[in-house]
Order: sequence, then structure tokens, then C-alpha cells
Amino acid sequence: MSPLAFRSATSDDAGRIAALHADSWRRHYRGAYADSFLDGDVEADRRAVWSVRLAPAADRSGSATILAEHGDRLVGFIHVVFDDDPIWGSLIDNLHVLNDQRRAGIGRQLVVRCAKEVTERATSPAMYLWVLGRNGDAQRFYQALGATRADTAPLRAPGGDPSRVNVTSPSLRMTWSEASRLAEAGT
Repeated sequence: MSPLAFRSATSDDAGRIAALHADSWRRHYRGAYADSFLDGDVEADRRAVWSVRLAPAADRSGSATILAEHGDRLVGFIHVVFDDDPIWGSLIDNLHVLNDQRRAGIGRQLVVRCAKEVTERATSPAMYLWVLGRNGDAQRFYQALGATRADTAPLRAPGGDPSRVNVTSPSLRMTWSEASRLAEAGT
């Protein structure tokens, strides 16, 4: 297998990102998101989102999407919105790794690269993300990277459509007060 490579996403990557994103949601968000949504054309929904985010005319100065690839195979990605919140800093809006590549260090490397981007491009040193309250593995992963659990909130509905979520699924805010510490620890 070719070595792992990282690069910034382009508009040409929207379809591959959407496919990985949809597969990850179907595997890991079952019970949190409505089955009718996950069993429908969630890939088309994600393709629409990523096509807008990565459109050539889009102003991406306020965000970054980093891909992890083995040759031509997309194995993971992370998306961050810089300075999303005045208190919590930059939002890691998505982190997904191919199911057969989990526990290979790809997620960790993506988070570290994201922390470097936040350190270089954001005005706030902090970053955060939301994780499913029922996803203990993900919580432990983020805590191993130095994140602290801050608070809870209702799960956000994809596309703002409340029929897409099960209301019993809270989200936990995981935070890093200094992204630079994580960026330095990963080098």
C-alpha cells in the first residue's frame, strides 16, 4: 500500500468526501439519526453539502478540509471552521475515517494537522467539536488527544430538518483550549 499522504480538498473531491461521510454516518449514527434519513439517499445529501463547501467560487478562507489518502484512495478527512465560536474557538465540523482504516492513526494525524491549521490561521487558540453522547469510543479518542468534555446540547439535525434525528441523542462538546499544544505534541 502506498504511504499516507495529506492534502487540502478541492471541488473535485466532493463526491468522494460525500461517499465516505455517508458511509460513516450509516455505520456510526444509527439510532441518533433517523433510519429513514440514513436509509435514504444520505450520500446525495452529503454531496450537495460538500459541493457547496468546496465550490471553486466559495470563500474557503474561514475553513479548511484536509484529506488523508493512500494513493488515489480517500481514507479520511477533517473539516474545520476557523473562529466559529467566540468562546470555544474553531469548530471541527467533521472527522471521518474509512471503517477498514480505523485505529491506524489516521484520525489522530488528521486532528493534529487540523490543530496546526487552527494555530496558523485562527485568531482564537481554542478548538472544539461535538460528539454523540452515546459514542464512548470517540469520546475516549478525543480525550486521549487532550480534549476536555465541556457541556451537552441536543443533536443538530442535518440540513436543519428535525425529522432526521432522534431527539433522545444528545451531543457532547469536547474542547481544546490551546490547539498549539496538540499541534506540537503531534510533531
